[in-house]
Amino acid sequence: MSNWKPLSDTSVAMRRAALIERARQYFSDQGLLAVDTPALGRYAISDPNIESLRVRAKPGKDSFLQTSPEFYMKRLLASGYPDIYSISRVFRDGESGRRHLPEFTMAEWYRLGFGLDAIVEDCTNFIAACLGMATPDDSIVRLDYYDAIARYADIDALAAETGDLVSRATEDSRLQQELAGDRNAALDLIMSTIVAPGLAPDRLTVIQHYPADQAALARLCPQDEQVADRFEVFCGDLELANGYVELTDANEQRRRVERDIAAREQSGKSSLPVDETLIAALEAGLPECAGVSVGIERLHMVLDHAEDIRDVITFATETS
Repeated sequence: MSNWKPLSDTSVAMRRAALIERARQYFSDQGLLAVDTPALGRYAISDPNIESLRVRAKPGKDSFLQTSPEFYMKRLLASGYPDIYSISRVFRDGESGRRHLPEFTMAEWYRLGFGLDAIVEDCTNFIAACLGMATPDDSIVRLDYYDAIARYADIDALAAETGDLVSRATEDSRLQQELAGDRNAALDLIMSTIVAPGLAPDRLTVIQHYPADQAALARLCPQDEQVADRFEVFCGDLELANGYVELTDANEQRRRVERDIAAREQSGKSSLPVDETLIAALEAGLPECAGVSVGIERLHMVLDHAEDIRDVITFATETS
């Protein structure tokens, strides 16, 4: 007999509803405009680490379920919208585990004229509001990326050779062979297996100024172009938020997208077209801004002290 029942009871649903209500109240109090963007679009994100779900919505023409409302929201900003936010369902192929779902809820917002300090403060205030917690300045740890690796992994990642990073990341000889020559993959492994597990479990930690090679769609730091104005927020080892001071240069945007597409093809992943609508929006003029995305289910995990993301949802894609 099929198991038709939900994964959680009404008390979990009530806490989720209250969390989302607090999120919307925060944005309303801050004067942000709520916007809706398509869940299905012509283009997919080019990031080699994120896979989009393809949908055949029209004969002979693939569309993509969106992994984030980011590109649509930037087009809104380029057309003159004020500070905006979205709370929407997003989709990512191949993501499944204790902390990952192929379909989840994302809060994403953009602030005009915000620099790194302002958007970090905004993000931690949002998280605190959602969780109903106070965030005095001394309760938040804030570290630069390379300082975090030095503190928790005891290696100077900026000066270290790639081989030394690989050796620090893992003692598994087979994995070392897979990582050989891939500096960013070694850094990612150090962050996920050494740094993140060492972060304080009872407070928020902000890690900022990621390497320029990991800028994604963040601008490079004006004071030091070896790093990007990108940050992530953790509670213990659980990543809650990812934010940038946004890249506004259309030519650099195209260069990064084309680099991502080449990396995808080199690794045997499906090729994707350049999203020319986003490039056109940047050419028209994306204002100086900063943006953040936060996983609602991850916030709920913190609220409920849950170890598995399926403890805070009603149905999971793989069992529903």
